[in-house]
Amino acid sequence: MSLEAVVFDLDDTLFAERQYVLSGFRAVAKWLDEEHGVPAGPAFSELRDLFEAGVRLTTFDEWLDGRGLSHAVETRELVEVYRNHVPAIAPASGIEGLLERLGHRFRLGLVSDGYAQVQRGKFAALHLAQHFQAVVFSDDLGRAYWKPSPRPFEVVAERLGIAAANCVYVADNPTKDFIGARSTGMRTVRLRRPDGVYALAEPPTDAHAPDFEVTETAALGPLLEDKLRGGGSAGPQERTDPGLRQVGETNYTPRTIASAERPTNV
Repeated sequence: MSLEAVVFDLDDTLFAERQYVLSGFRAVAKWLDEEHGVPAGPAFSELRDLFEAGVRLTTFDEWLDGRGLSHAVETRELVEVYRNHVPAIAPASGIEGLLERLGHRFRLGLVSDGYAQVQRGKFAALHLAQHFQAVVFSDDLGRAYWKPSPRPFEVVAERLGIAAANCVYVADNPTKDFIGARSTGMRTVRLRRPDGVYALAEPPTDAHAPDFEVTETAALGPLLEDKLRGGGSAGPQERTDPGLRQVGETNYTPRTIASAERPTNV
């Protein structure tokens, strides 16, 4: 099948998710300073250090316990500030130019997981909406249709007016991004930037693995415009461009790591 549409993930695909996390921590630190007199600088540094140490899901709980503030501040208050803040984020290097170029040859879509209000805030902050003909936030379909459900991918293909088999999905998280897209017939590409939150995560099964993997934005253009556009493909493990390889079923060994289990938000 020929390639007619490219569908992108949001976090750690169009922008660095770590950037959003730190933006949220700055907002939380500012709130703590204003509401509880906790100096913003140290609070931000401590939250960042917990994140860099691999703490997920319980970041705010651990920080409050460590500071002895659990009796004075509720975790839900910090989570609300984090999720509702206006993100200070920017597109990853090369993304704007790539979208502009691809838009002349393909229809472009977006499928993003997580709380709709949070994901909409991120997408708005990136100022990229003009490039996309279809945008699907899985939360709008209902929690049962968050990834790895195939439904968001079916919906984006319907809205693009393109058969799923003629679409490719570009994303970063092998624990949930590719298995749903592949089940609809989409081809898949993993953008595995070295500094990504899921850079070390491996697919838990062969069905979770992407068809191709790149390590930099610059490698996406040649892959999408040349190799996949005409339905061609490279042989397993064959490196035909810098940062590009096709993934074979034997490339991955199932493995569980903490970072593979973190949700979209801290």
